[in-house]
Amino acid sequence: MKKLIFLDCETTGLEEEDRLIQLAYKVDDIVVDKLFKPSKRISIGAMAVHHITEEMVKDCEVFDGSETKAALSNLLEQSFTLIAHNASFDIKMLEREGMGVENFICTFKIAKFLDKDEKIESYSLQYLRYLLELDKEIDTDITAHDALGDILVLEKLFERLFTKMSETMEVSNEEVVLEEMIRISSEPALIRSFKFGKHKGRKLEEVVQEDRGYLEWLYGQKTNESEPDEDWIYTLKYYLKLP
Repeated sequence: MKKLIFLDCETTGLEEEDRLIQLAYKVDDIVVDKLFKPSKRISIGAMAVHHITEEMVKDCEVFDGSETKAALSNLLEQSFTLIAHNASFDIKMLEREGMGVENFICTFKIAKFLDKDEKIESYSLQYLRYLLELDKEIDTDITAHDALGDILVLEKLFERLFTKMSETMEVSNEEVVLEEMIRISSEPALIRSFKFGKHKGRKLEEVVQEDRGYLEWLYGQKTNESEPDEDWIYTLKYYLKLP
């Protein structure tokens, strides 16, 4: 099997200038979990999610120039495949710290891809954690939105998704399955039904026939967001047959 690295990071916030404050990754039986002093203050909103405060990181080393960054950079340069949930966020954060990612698998996108009938209410890591009862497979206590706790859940989720993917493809070759997961992760996902708004619960293929104007309006909204949702833009262009 390809060399895999399970990774999660916590940050000062969700804006373009925000930076990494906690990084956890797991390679085989090696686990790294570190806090870092960021170059900007932690937002209150971020603290409310991960509970990492200014006091907790004031005496920590900075990530740039740290042994942790050097070790992780070395792994990524060795063509390790990064496994992350909502991987685009973690990849952007690593890129801001001067690190590149060549191959990755996004468990969020794989979970969404495998749910063909869209029966799952949410694809968030914590929702899937409880839906699939992943806690039962983890020997230690875990905390939500803590980087270390998240990678332990992430690893178990990946194992479930890999098995399901193999069954769906009817392929036993691990490399072939991983390559397909990498392909799916690198492309926008097609959304099949609404989970919000006046058409909640309805298929987009139905709505485009009856209320095309709504999809055109939504397309305008999505394309003008400060951080456009690539999945929604791809989906709306698909159903509206836009170039």
